[in-house]
Amino acid sequence: MRADAQRNRDRLLDAAVRAFSQDGPEVTLDAIAKDAGVGIGTLYRHFPTREALIEAAYRSELARLCDSVGELLAAQPPDAALRTWMDRFVDYMATKRGMSDALRVVIASGVNPYAQSRDRLTAAIAALLEAGVEAGTIRPDARAGDVLLGLGGVTMAAGERDQAGRLLDLLLDGLRYRAG
Repeated sequence: MRADAQRNRDRLLDAAVRAFSQDGPEVTLDAIAKDAGVGIGTLYRHFPTREALIEAAYRSELARLCDSVGELLAAQPPDAALRTWMDRFVDYMATKRGMSDALRVVIASGVNPYAQSRDRLTAAIAALLEAGVEAGTIRPDARAGDVLLGLGGVTMAAGERDQAGRLLDLLLDGLRYRAG
């Protein structure tokens, strides 16, 4: 894909995430194209249907979260990288909840946008945990699936962002307990 076409696609996905999270599935595709600074024809060239755009927007958010692991580990100690990633997970879940009505439209069309989500999230967490175990900052018996379940619980239980942060701190403290 040409660089300008990739930029247009990325802007469309960002605009779609915002629109579907705030306005739900009934937001017009014209409004999304306008917010992205492109014409409706450009939107349809990249995403021929509303469902294709919704699915791509969701998958883009998932990829952004999962693909950030390497960058975080390069910039921070493993336990700090894990905590930063946990914050990003909470943001991802908030976006996913905001897009839930739009995602139901995709599911109704016969597509499962979540098909790869658990595997990708578990792999991202496993990489963070492995780095922490190697550094001696994360306990060696921590399992990625358990951490994912805990993160999901935090996002469901927390009433506000500050509370989620405190719960994430507790979860990380548990992962550090008896490390090294």
